[in-house]
Amino acid sequence: MRISAEKKSAAREQLLVTASTLFFQKGFHAVGVDSIVAESGITKMTMYKHFPSKDHLIVAILERSDELYWEWFENTVDGISDPKQQLLAIFEAVAKQHSSSPQSTFCLYQAVAVEFPFPDHVANMSAVHHKQSILKRLESLCEQAGLKSPRFLARQLFVLLEGFCMSSRFIGADSPAAEVVNAAATLIEAHRQ
Repeated sequence: MRISAEKKSAAREQLLVTASTLFFQKGFHAVGVDSIVAESGITKMTMYKHFPSKDHLIVAILERSDELYWEWFENTVDGISDPKQQLLAIFEAVAKQHSSSPQSTFCLYQAVAVEFPFPDHVANMSAVHHKQSILKRLESLCEQAGLKSPRFLARQLFVLLEGFCMSSRFIGADSPAAEVVNAAATLIEAHRQ
């Protein structure tokens, strides 16, 4: 019984990895179930046992990405006691990631918002949930730091992060990684009590 569960788990993982790669390379709408099963080597029947539809597969990828994002976030702020420094550390980490690999600022959730723009689509809802949770976390850090208008500042910082991720896709390696840190520092400083 346990071997069967491990096989199912391995098949599910293979589908997630394969689909993620294909969606990243070609987009969500351009990749069909047939391509996913062909590339993964997993049968269509097995895929549908794990994911009743392509949309369910996309949501599972988004959920996995959400877990990885929060793991990255916590590792980034771990050991930093000052909430203002935690905020800056987020921007420094994003800038550093971009400097090492411009593709690292590709945002799966922004891609979902473009390809699934309707608010009642399950993928869109998952993307919105993820982004709203980031916004709430930024607001919490702004409050903990004792900064003026924490909700307003959090929104500004959120827009800065999102804009940097999107603009990096257009500008590439020349994207202003250092400037995003300076802009965040300027916003934070402007909201000191």
